[in-house]
Amino acid sequence: MPDDELLALAEHGKLSEPGVYSAQVARMLADPRASALVENFAGQWLFLRNLASVRPNVEEFADFDDNLRQAMRRETELLFTNVMRENHSVLELLTADYTFVNERLAKHYGMPGIYGSQFRKVPVTQDSRRGLLGHASILTITSYPNRTSPVLRGKWVLENVLGTPAPAPPPNVPALAENEAGRVARTLRERLAEHRANPVCATCHDVMDPIGLGLENFDAVGRWRTREAGGEVDASGQLANGTQINGASALREALLKDPEQFARVFTAKLLTYALGRGLETYDMPTVRKIVRDAEGENYRFSALVAGIVNSVPFRMRRAQGAEPEPAPAATTVASAE
Repeated sequence: MPDDELLALAEHGKLSEPGVYSAQVARMLADPRASALVENFAGQWLFLRNLASVRPNVEEFADFDDNLRQAMRRETELLFTNVMRENHSVLELLTADYTFVNERLAKHYGMPGIYGSQFRKVPVTQDSRRGLLGHASILTITSYPNRTSPVLRGKWVLENVLGTPAPAPPPNVPALAENEAGRVARTLRERLAEHRANPVCATCHDVMDPIGLGLENFDAVGRWRTREAGGEVDASGQLANGTQINGASALREALLKDPEQFARVFTAKLLTYALGRGLETYDMPTVRKIVRDAEGENYRFSALVAGIVNSVPFRMRRAQGAEPEPAPAATTVASAE
């Protein structure tokens, strides 16, 4: 809800003044209550909420517990918080050479010398771990309880990084064949290749699978590995645009060849959150303008937020069930929390 300062400015007709409006946006982002943006928006955009229902197979991942689950989510929230509070480029969500861990998560990652339950900012020395694609939270929610899923990981990247969601699968698609006890194990790549032999399946899988396979060095709970059932991990592949990759680092570099694309996806997701509705085709010129205007600032967080709160869809949005008049500025700005 609007606080006393916002209400007072609105009462005196000052909140619509550009300088005052911008100052209030900056003040609200700096307010501790802006953490709601992290918990709610990041939870919604990145699917972090799904961690609550994750149940890895206890035989395969015996050390997974609720403390680790909570630490995974907190790492990602703290990265988002750092980008927001320090007003960094949103591209840093993918490229950050630092992260936040406590002893429980550091042990999971194989990071020595970190003790206690307190989270602290540490450098990332393994290039594949940089940014969201190396976070155990993302890698776990895009896996099955007993194994990784290049399909789920590829789908997550398509939707949340590239903004090109995969179409729904056709009906009656056969499940991926699992390894059977007593028979020679096959790698996940080999089983996916067999699955893609079906032309009905190949159309989508040819786009999703190479992305997900680039993350195969991370197991179903985000630990690093070089072997899987059936042999050595092969994280190489060719993306739909012809780019050859081998591993998470190369995948990240390929995704950032067009940084504007990720900035556009982030802006569209944040505008959706700010408006409380899905975006329509007539909203897309607004998204493109916000991103173009923020390019000169390397897509800093505040530049994208400023573009959103000054946009026509945000300034002119109406409360549900209200008469078709512009909502008071105090209400619209306060909603950015």
